[in-house]
Amino acid sequence: MHVLVVEDDERVAGHVVKGLKAEGWLVDHVADGREALFQAAAGQYDVIVLDRMLPNVDGLKILTTIRASGDSTPVLILSALGDVDNRVKGLRAGGDDYLTKPFALSELIARVEALSRRKAPVQETAELRLADLEMNLLTRTVTRQGKPIDLTVREFGLLEHLLRNAGRVVSRSMLLEAVWDYNFDPQTNIIDQHVSRLRQKIDKDFDPPLLHTVRGMGYSLRA
Repeated sequence: MHVLVVEDDERVAGHVVKGLKAEGWLVDHVADGREALFQAAAGQYDVIVLDRMLPNVDGLKILTTIRASGDSTPVLILSALGDVDNRVKGLRAGGDDYLTKPFALSELIARVEALSRRKAPVQETAELRLADLEMNLLTRTVTRQGKPIDLTVREFGLLEHLLRNAGRVVSRSMLLEAVWDYNFDPQTNIIDQHVSRLRQKIDKDFDPPLLHTVRGMGYSLRA
């Protein structure tokens, strides 16, 4: 998941960016309202975390501009203005959620995760590819260098999620939710076991390896 954090308070921004990166997400940070407009227009984000009070361009102005351009990226507003009237203004301006300062990092992460699931799905495709690895979602088949690879249902789901997020780091918690439908960590090595078996099948007899472990963060499928 790719998140844009717009926050001018260095301490708060550092705290949020560090927490989101620890979940295995890609994070861009800007501290200026005008720069935020350019960044939002140039990048493709799954969620935007937007501070209400910013230099040069106010957060609500950024939000209304984004929405006027047709951009439906979910936005979580951060603000010290926590009364009902200000929350209503933020939501009516196009915000999807509103979190008041000070906040618990765990709550912010949970809200970002929830917003990422709301994003409209991209147009479905019948095939997913990375280098010489191909997956056909209609026939439920996988090949590499044209050679068929036999996968279990779980391995197929795991590979599908990694292919849909190719080039990004996918955390264990994200895989548990996407493939096993767990919203909690069962405190087992189920992910590591399945990844190990999947790696044996798609990488052992091929070159270069595609499935990489990112220490302390998760896994990434990349050429």
